Amino acid sequence: MFESVRVRLTLWYSGVLALVLVILALATYFILRQNTAQRADSSLSELADAFLTTLQAEMKDESGPGALKRAALKAIVEHRFRDHFYLVLESSGEWITSSKDLPATNPPSPKEDSPGIFDSRSFRRLVESSSRSDGFFQNVRGGNGGYRSFVRHFAVNGKTYTLIVLQSLHPQEAMLEEVAQTFSFAIPIAVLLASAGGYFLARKSLAPVVAMSTQAEHIGAATLHERLPVQNEKDELGHLARSFNQLLDRLDQSFDRQRRFMADASHELRTPVAILRGEAEVALARPDRKPEEYRESLAVLRAESQRLTHIVEDLFTLARADAGQHPLSPHDFYLDELVADCTRTTRTLALAKRIALACDAAQELPIHADEALLRRMILNLLDNAIKYTPEGGRVSVACRSEGGEYALCITDTGPGIPVELQPRIFERFFRADKARSRAESDGGGAGLGLSIARWIAEAHHGRLELTRSDASGSTFTAYFPASSTAADPAGR
Repeated sequence: MFESVRVRLTLWYSGVLALVLVILALATYFILRQNTAQRADSSLSELADAFLTTLQAEMKDESGPGALKRAALKAIVEHRFRDHFYLVLESSGEWITSSKDLPATNPPSPKEDSPGIFDSRSFRRLVESSSRSDGFFQNVRGGNGGYRSFVRHFAVNGKTYTLIVLQSLHPQEAMLEEVAQTFSFAIPIAVLLASAGGYFLARKSLAPVVAMSTQAEHIGAATLHERLPVQNEKDELGHLARSFNQLLDRLDQSFDRQRRFMADASHELRTPVAILRGEAEVALARPDRKPEEYRESLAVLRAESQRLTHIVEDLFTLARADAGQHPLSPHDFYLDELVADCTRTTRTLALAKRIALACDAAQELPIHADEALLRRMILNLLDNAIKYTPEGGRVSVACRSEGGEYALCITDTGPGIPVELQPRIFERFFRADKARSRAESDGGGAGLGLSIARWIAEAHHGRLELTRSDASGSTFTAYFPASSTAADPAGR
């Protein structure tokens, strides 16, 4: 049961609510108790002042022996309130009069026996303390809940007397007990109602999660086109569903690229393998073949095996790049020198097709990068440009510094790439001319050169773009961040 998120949320919510309610109830109870005690003390003080005012007024009408006692009794009668009792003492502690000297009412009040508190030990200690202190409050045990007392000294005809006013604490205790009982009933009921409501809200709020999990259980490699339902795009669950759907989109695209990659790889590998098998079968079919024919078959086998090796190496490079397992070996060198060297290397290929090859590289372009990978990228781009440039055409290489980066441009005068195919030019195994012959004279490209070149550029925090392609030719531009702190490898 506790494995359910709804149950755990409900329990946490109920527990926190119960804790808050208990703390609030306790704080309310103690504040109410404190305020009640303060009001009781204030009431006792005001009642003592009123009693003494009445006593002084009655003393004006009394004279002779016992005048103070008679005046005090009249004041007690005038201020006779339920649960309040009075005691007048001399300074020596001898009693003059008290509320128990009054005649009983008819019918008698249930509290008429309360003056028995005057005979308790706790009250006697209060009387003893009253002779030493003035204007203090003290609780007295006895009766039903005890009493709150107030002691006041006053003077009559030059003599000092003591007034003690008692107030029963039973009404206050009864009121506080009712408040406590109310809280003891209200808090559990509130927690139960809140728990039921919290469970309902948790169940309703988590219903989209249940729906998403149910839908996600049915999504597999064959059903990646399905998506999770999004009930409210603006809340957190809607954001979660959108993020998961975007993940599914990326996975679907990745699976689609993987399937297309496997299909294209199988297609590319099937052709050289078929040629190798066919040439081998032809060479072995007749035992009386001439040596020249065997040499011709072996030449074909060598060419196709080289092409097959090149494709496998490219596939291995891309696989390691995708897995992040192709380490770079960067060091300091000059990009302009590397570009010039690659141009000289491919000049033979250009001369074979009577293509003019020009290089315009700015001087002093230090860079911190993997020289072998950059060389491979530049050679791939040059080989691609020469391959698709007709005889008598022109291929130019330019390298310059633009702001905080280097721009390497390779331009050819080939037929260009159709506009609708340009976005796919960097896809693996993609060739703009599907009908192009894969004969040896054509170079036998597998459509992986541009993919590898773009990966090399991105591995160096740069980028490779097709900046222009029309009927007059194409331009590929590679951008690399300039290395301002690169050391001078040649000491220039």
